[in-house]
Amino acid sequence: MNKKVHIYRYVTEATFDSYMWQLIESKQKFISQIMTSKSPVRSCEDVDDTALSYAEVKALATGNPAIKEKMALDVEVSKLKLLKANFVSNHYRLEDDIAKNFPQQIAVLKESIEGYKADLGKYQANKITDPEKFVMEVGGTVFYEKKEAGAALLAVCQSMKQADAMISVGQYQGFSIRLKFDSWNKEFILSLKNENVYRVSLGSDENGNIIRINNALEAIPQKLAEAERKLETVQGQLKNAMGEVKKTFPKEEELNQKLERLSELNALLNMDEKETVMEGEEEQDEEKEEHQSLHDRISAIKQNSQKQDVKEAAVRTTEACIG
Repeated sequence: MNKKVHIYRYVTEATFDSYMWQLIESKQKFISQIMTSKSPVRSCEDVDDTALSYAEVKALATGNPAIKEKMALDVEVSKLKLLKANFVSNHYRLEDDIAKNFPQQIAVLKESIEGYKADLGKYQANKITDPEKFVMEVGGTVFYEKKEAGAALLAVCQSMKQADAMISVGQYQGFSIRLKFDSWNKEFILSLKNENVYRVSLGSDENGNIIRINNALEAIPQKLAEAERKLETVQGQLKNAMGEVKKTFPKEEELNQKLERLSELNALLNMDEKETVMEGEEEQDEEKEEHQSLHDRISAIKQNSQKQDVKEAAVRTTEACIG
């Protein structure tokens, strides 16, 4: 109904308002942690199951600063525990990487590098430097023209009857040629193999396929350099991991201090609760004493009344005897 409105929120000191607003704050942090990707933590907890003890209710209602400190410490300790859990999880992951993952990657990369070096030497020794001296063997026939060799490759592709089965079809510049039909991607794949394997997707153009094959062989030095860079990276990761795994949780001392202080506050609140219980027991004892005292007075009155009755009966008996 109005373009502008003013919203007032009233908070009363030393009441449950502070506790309720803290719950709302925790809810907001929880929701923000889920809805954004800024938080580094991997898990979070809701606060629906938050409960207060009688001592905490008493302290909160009376404005006891200990309960405010305890509530703040609960949040801080929860965050520190979560950070420590993530630290420990990452520590275990680093141990696995050091013991298994990085050594396996390094071994595979070293083997690939040796294969690239051997393939590069093979290619340089058999490389066709004169375009007029083209040679390719396909299906047992040697072709000296690129277009004819490309057509022969396409003919082999058309004659294939089994999908996803690799067949050998010839030789080219020191590398064996194999073909298969990839049923998933619906395309023919040509593989050049010496030590490592270099895959080429074939098209429908005869000369274009020969160019693709030559490009794959020309890319061997680039693949060798990439493997060497990756090996250096993995070795650096292994070295860093070995340094990180020796570190301890950086906030361990802070966590221990807050846990110790939280234990003191819990003990203080429990003491307040015990004092409340003791006060109740004292009141009950006083009530019992008062009740017992009243009972004793009533019993005394009854006894006196009974004695008086006995005396009166004795007097009446004596008077009767005299008469």
